[in-house]
Amino acid sequence: MLNDPRSHGLWEKTAPAAPVTRALDGNVCADVVIVGGGFTGISAALHLAEAGRRPVMLEGAEIGFGGAGRNVGLINAGMWVMPDDLPGELGDVHGERLLDILGNAPRLVMELIERHGIACELERNGTLHCAVGEAGLKEITERAGQWQRRGAPVTLLDAVETAKRTGTAAYTGSLLDMRAGTLQPLAYVRGLAKAAIAAGATIHTASRVTDYTRSGSQWTVRTEGGSVTAPWVIVSTDAYSTGPWESVRREQVHLPYFNLATRPLSPHLLSAILPGREGVWDTKEILSSFRMDRVGRLVFGSVGALRNTGRAVHVAWAKRALKRLFPVLGTVEFECEWFGKIGMTDNALPRFHRFAENVVGFSGYNGRGIAPGTVFGRTLAQLVLGDIGAADLPLPLTDPKAPAFRPLKELYYEAGAQIAHFADERF
Repeated sequence: MLNDPRSHGLWEKTAPAAPVTRALDGNVCADVVIVGGGFTGISAALHLAEAGRRPVMLEGAEIGFGGAGRNVGLINAGMWVMPDDLPGELGDVHGERLLDILGNAPRLVMELIERHGIACELERNGTLHCAVGEAGLKEITERAGQWQRRGAPVTLLDAVETAKRTGTAAYTGSLLDMRAGTLQPLAYVRGLAKAAIAAGATIHTASRVTDYTRSGSQWTVRTEGGSVTAPWVIVSTDAYSTGPWESVRREQVHLPYFNLATRPLSPHLLSAILPGREGVWDTKEILSSFRMDRVGRLVFGSVGALRNTGRAVHVAWAKRALKRLFPVLGTVEFECEWFGKIGMTDNALPRFHRFAENVVGFSGYNGRGIAPGTVFGRTLAQLVLGDIGAADLPLPLTDPKAPAFRPLKELYYEAGAQIAHFADERF
């Protein structure tokens, strides 16, 4: 994307074409201006258009340019934070609301895919959170118990069953979550965009916002090519925020994450590695993830950036790690490689923000973008429509707040991942 083969990798290679869009040229009026063309913004546009409103979206680059088009493609329920910890972080009301809405978020994703016929390689066979060592097993056992007490369809699997499902004996157990699944993320967000346009939304790409001002009850959001005036603004730029809402980017510590895709595996290998097509990630602090795409490419990822010295280090580590996990693979070569950035808040929880009257937005997927992005886009649309009020939101409306030592933390994450991957399985 934008002539960078390491921005979206396999997803750009295999996704259906994006809907035809153009840059904003001139001054227009709308019911809502949406800034940012990822899961949140496009979901909001779709739900607003289906409710009879006229949303206009402004995307600075292309549909799915940010995290929506670069992530692993796991449709997860919940967040990284343990379920029982959310009420302590957010209070009982918002904590339980957030657990409910995020626990059911994968269902909304799958319903939208079905209703709009989105071709995005959807797999409904769940995800496996795999335990590394006894500490990892203790973690997923506690997580399973907390979700089960809330009635969630999650199951704790032992090492033998985990090995059968993953194809490796590296794990002491796993947590199977049948609410979850996998998809091709860029294909999904492009499909959502097509559905939103068909419903009446207008999407302008290559239309980076430069500023916005208010006159009476109306906001005017400007780009180099024109402006959109509307009574409401939804800001959905998240980790890739620049310009007037750069405070959203400053609120987050960027964690780089890369993915590598093999060539399609043989039928014999596909019967041994992830035969059920679950998505997988582990409990390591510098975690790894893997899943299959529709034609049998193994997509393997971890923390790190494929730039400068990082590319050689991370690719070499990935080959060693795959050889350890799956000796049957033999020599591994990668067909595609790409990376992006995960926006982490200081408590690993998402936030809703009120930037000004009738200017609302979201911050901090913390590595869980597909299902939360889709459901939060719908939630922001419901707020604009008046179907819910601020007091009904699953998160309180807050102001952005920058964490201490953010640049140093980002440098630490990128450099630390290189050091860890260079040393891993060498010494």
